[in-house]
Amino acid sequence: MKKRFFGITLAAVLALSAGLLGACQEGSSAYVMPEWSGMENDDTTVAVHDPSIFYDEASGTYYAFGSHFAVASSTDLYNWTQVVRDNNWQALYGDAAYGTTGWPATLGETVDLVQPASDITTTWAPDVEEYNGKYYMYYSLTKSFGSRNSAIGRVEADSPLGPYINNTIIVDSMSGTGADPNCIDPELFYDKDGGLWMVYGSFFGGIYIKQLYNSGENWGLPMEEGYGKRLWLSDGAGLEGPFIFYNEDTGYYYLMTSHGDLNTNYNMRVARSENPDGPYVDITGADMAATNGGNKIAGNYIMGDIDGYAAVGHNSVLTRDGKYYVVAHARSQSGETGVTAGHALYVFQLFFNEDGWPVMNPNRYAGEAVGSGVTAENTADTYNVVVHSEGTTADFVQCVPYTFNADGTITDASAANVGSWSLSGDYYITITLTGGDWAGTYKGVVAPSWDMYVSNRLLDAYATFSLTAVSDTGRSLWAVGTTAKT
Repeated sequence: MKKRFFGITLAAVLALSAGLLGACQEGSSAYVMPEWSGMENDDTTVAVHDPSIFYDEASGTYYAFGSHFAVASSTDLYNWTQVVRDNNWQALYGDAAYGTTGWPATLGETVDLVQPASDITTTWAPDVEEYNGKYYMYYSLTKSFGSRNSAIGRVEADSPLGPYINNTIIVDSMSGTGADPNCIDPELFYDKDGGLWMVYGSFFGGIYIKQLYNSGENWGLPMEEGYGKRLWLSDGAGLEGPFIFYNEDTGYYYLMTSHGDLNTNYNMRVARSENPDGPYVDITGADMAATNGGNKIAGNYIMGDIDGYAAVGHNSVLTRDGKYYVVAHARSQSGETGVTAGHALYVFQLFFNEDGWPVMNPNRYAGEAVGSGVTAENTADTYNVVVHSEGTTADFVQCVPYTFNADGTITDASAANVGSWSLSGDYYITITLTGGDWAGTYKGVVAPSWDMYVSNRLLDAYATFSLTAVSDTGRSLWAVGTTAKT
């Protein structure tokens, strides 16, 4: 099954943090800087749109399943192989076409219900789960792009790569109106007590959750009729791609969503709850079922001198050996405000600050490990800093070079003081910026990184530190060091 931090000390100045996660620190293990892994350049990175991560215990392989029938695999989460390319449904279903529709015959019942437009011949955002040696793929069909007329179905196989058979319709929104959800983007998760749930939805009525049977012959089927319970109110700007996971150290469930248009203003957000079915609140305390919000983890941005990154989102989360990984698609900047097509697959480590809020490494995962041993002296560096914008905006936030001095001050390129920083516990950092749009206090972690923002990622990449934090208004700060470290 799928679904399942980082040391720093100002040795002579700060005492050990007594924050929320203080008892969970891994102070006995030193941090490990990443080594260049042979990761491919962005131009040849595997393509998986709306990736859902699945770890197959039987083969020891990670699979990322996506829209358009795409699949990629990996054994280490940073070297990936394209297993199935876009629009090759034969690789997963292996059966004949359903009449002249261009669909696999296995999905005939769902195709008849939804009647997709002739130019919509894809399943959207599939999720694969394993139960008692069987692999179950939850998929969605829609009548046309952006339509509420959609359905979520399930097929099964004896292998993660199929062939998938035995279609069952789980829920549909063909007659949905008003606040009803769009039945698309399914993701399953287990709660801390073993209960099984499906979170789904986009646009229209927002994000919903339904409880499923967690054992027996009805495993994975809905326990009740209807749409379930709404968790996140639609924001009118393309809310989609929900994913829920639980962190036993913090005691919270985290609901991640994506907002906006892939071609302009896509961004990724998070809220949390003590219960699997909510209420989910952001860092300001706002209930996502009643208002729009969420801590903004990533938007459009430019780090360094290369083109910026966009559309980081529609993610899933893998929990493995006590670590958390965000698996997302991403696009790149085209012109001043444009976004390229495509959907490159990226994996980022996810950490938690001392208040239990998730913060994401701005660099792709490259085998790094967090731990003790980081000090004010070796953290001090000039960093390229980005504070992600508020709301849903197409603007690319340009990084600014700030120097984090060992005495706890932060200065800009003109040597003017722009804030302060301090370390606590094994790996926590507090950053205070003064003046301007970025003013505020940000709490996060310091993490080893493999710099993916240098001009030639294959030849010039180096290991450095990254700072990742969130403000009390829900804006994420990313900082990537400019000095190679060991």
